[in-house]
Amino acid sequence: MVQGLSLRTMYQIVIYKGVVMKKTKEIDLNIRQASCEDVPLILSFIKELAVYEKMVDQVTATEETLRESLFGDSPYAHVLIAEIDKKPVGYALYFYNFSTFLGRPGLYVEDVYVSSEYRGQGIGTALFNKCAAVAKEKKCDRMEWIVLKWNPARKLYDRMGGKSMDEWLLYRLKGDALDKMADL
Repeated sequence: MVQGLSLRTMYQIVIYKGVVMKKTKEIDLNIRQASCEDVPLILSFIKELAVYEKMVDQVTATEETLRESLFGDSPYAHVLIAEIDKKPVGYALYFYNFSTFLGRPGLYVEDVYVSSEYRGQGIGTALFNKCAAVAKEKKCDRMEWIVLKWNPARKLYDRMGGKSMDEWLLYRLKGDALDKMADL
């Protein structure tokens, strides 16, 4: 079970684990594991993220599919909810993968999203910190994520010590191509 993270700050600029997190006001941040009751909230964050990433037409998730995939008999992923004064302001969704070369699990961060009015306060960094703590707790060797080329958060990822994997290409099968491959 992953414990929550609480962060109270009232500094103009905080350096946390070597990463500069700019603060504009005092915040009382809590990061907790999501529950099944959070499914409508999770879906609303996913839709906000889709607007930000200009991919609204690609969201087909429903509360029903999220409930089954995240909280069913065999959950495929986990969600963290960031709250300020008990108000949800962002989320992170992650799952585990595995490296055959290392013989160890890894943690893949699918989404880190903070509502626009709360960005720039270190909340995204805190969500990444919590994901990293989960990775270490679960004995993961690494943490990975994909980012759109135009996303300004890439500067944060560089400051965190994240490395672009330029020698790797992402491939995807979906729709008819996935159906065709499954029929082979």
